[in-house]
Parts: sequence; C-alpha cells; structure tokens
Amino acid sequence: MADSASLARHAPGTDASLVRVEGLSRDFEVSKPWLNRVIERQPRTWLSAVSDVSFEIRRGETFGLVGESGSGKSTIAKLIVGLLEPSAGRILFDGQEMGGTDGRAMRRLRRRFQMIFQDPFASLNPRWHVEEIIAEPIRTFGLARGAERRREVARLLDTVGLSPTDAAKFPHEFSGGQRQRIAIARALASRPEFIVCDEPTSALDVSVQAQILNLMRDLQDEFGLTYLLISHDLSVVRHMANRIGVLYLGRLAEVADGKRLFSEPRHPYSQMLLDAVPDLAMSGRRRKPVEGEIPNPIDPPPGCAFHPRCPHANDRCRREIPQPRRVGNGEVACFGVEEGRI
Repeated sequence: MADSASLARHAPGTDASLVRVEGLSRDFEVSKPWLNRVIERQPRTWLSAVSDVSFEIRRGETFGLVGESGSGKSTIAKLIVGLLEPSAGRILFDGQEMGGTDGRAMRRLRRRFQMIFQDPFASLNPRWHVEEIIAEPIRTFGLARGAERRREVARLLDTVGLSPTDAAKFPHEFSGGQRQRIAIARALASRPEFIVCDEPTSALDVSVQAQILNLMRDLQDEFGLTYLLISHDLSVVRHMANRIGVLYLGRLAEVADGKRLFSEPRHPYSQMLLDAVPDLAMSGRRRKPVEGEIPNPIDPPPGCAFHPRCPHANDRCRREIPQPRRVGNGEVACFGVEEGRI
C-alpha cells in the first residue's frame, strides 16, 4: 500500500478548477396524492430547492457554502456526489461531466471524491466493526486485500488520531468526535482528491469542533485535498474556507474571497448574515438586522427572492431575477450593487 506521501495530490494554490457546477437546478414534487388532486382539481406542485447555480472549486482550496436552513446547501452537496440527479444543469469533475460517463468510467471517477456527513453516528453502520467500516471503500475499489488492507485501516486510524486497536470496536463505543474521525478515515480510504463536508461539526461540542476542523486542515495540507464545506456556522466557514458562496432560497447571492466577504460583504443578504452574528460584526460597521422570514420555496416571490426583506429593493427587484455578475474578484447577484445603489 502506498504511504502517506504518495497519496498527495495537486498542491493547493493552483488556478485550475477541479469541480465545476454549471446552471445546476433541482426540483422536488410536493403534490398531494393523485386522488386528492383529482377530487380537489389541483395541479401538481413543485418545490425548487436549487435554481440555476454555477460555481467552481479550485484544486487544493476549501469552498464554503453558507445560508439559512432551507437555502439548498445540502441538496447541492448530494447533487455533486451523485446522491441526487439534477433537474437541469451539469457537474464536471476534472473536466468530465458526471452524468455523461459510462458505468466503468463513473466507478473510476467516484473513487476520487467522497463525502463526510453531518451525523457521524447515523452515517456509520452500527453492526459493523470499525475495521469493516473503513475497509469498505478499499475493498469496493480494489485498492488492497487481506493483511495489506488491515494495515491500511490501521494506518488510517493513526492518521486521524485514533489507535489501530480501535479497529475491533463498534461505533457506539466512541464519542461523537471520535465517530467523526472514523468517518473521515473512511472518506480517506479511497484516496480521494475531493471531499464534500456537509455540516461536519454541527453535531459536535464546540471544543471538539475545533479539533475536527484542525484535523481536516492538516489532512488537506498532507494529501492536497480539495473541500466543499457546507455549513450554517459562519465562524467555521471563516476558519476553513478560501472562497465562499452565499445561498438564498436555492440561488447564489454572492461568491467572494473568504477574507473579503467578512470585511466587505456586498449583497444585502450577506450583510444580514454577518450582522446576525455579533462576534463576527466588524468594528465600525453599523448593525442593521433585516426583518422578515424566508419566503415559502413552493411559492417564492417574483423577481429577486430577497426583495421582501431587502431595504434597498425597488420595482426592478420585484420584477426581475438578478443574475450573478463579476464584481472585483467575486460575483454578486444584486441589481442594487449593479446599479451602484449599494
């Protein structure tokens, strides 16, 4: 089995994109049962969870996706790793379209990306020993057999800060933080280049969160990993992400460099998110919390979905849907920014 150094991939800092998302959309049918619709003469009802989202993730970086609950973050994560099929748009991994490859090519491609889920206990099979859990990707992709596979499991456990003797235990014998380390070891087992992290620390205590995040950064440096980090916790994203996408009701409101987003958010929704977290409020900025609630995604407002809560909205905002436009080294979907009103 290859040692740790041989698992390193492309070095961070290059400009080439590893993952490219183009016009991604996903709709879910939320209609009443067929007979009820016939009796009540109601049409089928659809919920648009993700609408025309485009972004790229560069090799070696951490791209963060933030937004309130129901903004579409986890749906995008599942679309990227193939757990859901898109309603429109496409996803390219290292230049290959995910939906356009045959079975054998897709199997080779899937080895190169993995996912870490929010709840480490729910994502680990409670009936399997830790060795079986971590060895599953190794066995599935034919990376090692027999004693060599057991040695690789022991090495992975050591890599994430656990003991090789833990291989004989069951998931319930570990704390939440330790279970997430097991999940990380399983994700590393296929020697991936790209890992989708869907709220990887939200189910953990604050002190344990810091340990897991530091472990993830160390592994990224060691193996040259690329991350998509999904989180509602802005402090986590600020600590981890090089660039950040801000989602609102299934659409990208802003994409920006991590440092710039926290010092100079351009979209009114980005400003609202930062103003809502006191310890992230920058000195000298007046806090102006935006009132109101997220609209019903089944019946979103016309035009910009944020306009009912936006203090800068005008008639154009109520009629037209803004498209992301280049602003500096980022993108903003806001007519107010485009017209110089904000």
